[in-house]
Amino acid sequence: MMDIPNNRREFLQTSLAAGAALTFTAGAPGADDASAKGLPTRPLGKTGERVSIICLGGWHIGAVKDQAEAIKIMHAALDEGLTFFDNAWDYHDGGSEEIMGKALSMDGKRKKCFLMTKNCGRDAKTVKQHLEDSLRRLRTDCIDLVQFHEINYDNDPDWIMERGCLAEMLKAQKAGKVRFIGFTGHKDPRIHLEMLKRHPWDTVQMPINICDYFYRSFQRQVVPEANRRGVAVLGMKSLGGGRDHQGRLVAAHVCTAAEARRYALSQDIASLVCGIDSMEVLKQDIAIARHFQRLSEEELSQLRGKVKAVAGDGRHERFKSTQLFDGIYHRQQHGLTQKEVEGS
Repeated sequence: MMDIPNNRREFLQTSLAAGAALTFTAGAPGADDASAKGLPTRPLGKTGERVSIICLGGWHIGAVKDQAEAIKIMHAALDEGLTFFDNAWDYHDGGSEEIMGKALSMDGKRKKCFLMTKNCGRDAKTVKQHLEDSLRRLRTDCIDLVQFHEINYDNDPDWIMERGCLAEMLKAQKAGKVRFIGFTGHKDPRIHLEMLKRHPWDTVQMPINICDYFYRSFQRQVVPEANRRGVAVLGMKSLGGGRDHQGRLVAAHVCTAAEARRYALSQDIASLVCGIDSMEVLKQDIAIARHFQRLSEEELSQLRGKVKAVAGDGRHERFKSTQLFDGIYHRQQHGLTQKEVEGS
């Protein structure tokens, strides 16, 4: 296995030193389908769409303090073939959708983007309200993909079905406001498997990282079943989660950013959501994606062996075992007080 630098900045500097192939120019295609300029793409399950193998994360782009810089990052991403954008109704109290909507309203950028957002409603009325909010903020009359956000609690599948949430979203789909429907969650593979039984979803989003293989594993339990059903898998938390772009796995020296990204992209997923909060991080992730080649079974095994000792107890994936990393909005939906969350 290749020797990869110890942190994201070292990786970026080393990669850029390799030559112009890793700058914002036409690059050689990776292992997946790609044009001469742009990023590799993969099929989005049974939808008939193809999406770039990395997706620009909505939370991080909404955290960029300078809105003009955030818009520049998004425009640069589109120009380089990163054409899949993520968002959610509750990110930064709607601020992420607002700034993304502004960026996509300029110079026909919306037509270049496969746009995803997430709906936080747990009853039909709220689902409808959140969808209308998202359409307005994103300045579009149709969102390509809407996913029910943070299906993290055992009763969430019942709520989605029994409280009219899915029925309301299907109405919106029929009305042309939504093209595809999915769900997300980071808590427990059991819940994802239960959701997969309830409806022929278009997509499902879940944690995909090196440590996940050994602890409440989505990649081992959910990915094969989703693919069997033709449901596109979207990966997230490849660096272990966290509100900064470095990620917990990198900060704890469990693995490097390049190892983490390449490992996740080597799984049977359609795309990987990446937290991008600067032009520097965008360049790095573009470089990884543009020249991506799947890790061999031997390389995958070596990476798993490297992390096994610290992965099996979940210390680096506490979003699976506590409510501390759940969205505040969803904690409140389930009646959890801050005291209860901290005591979990």
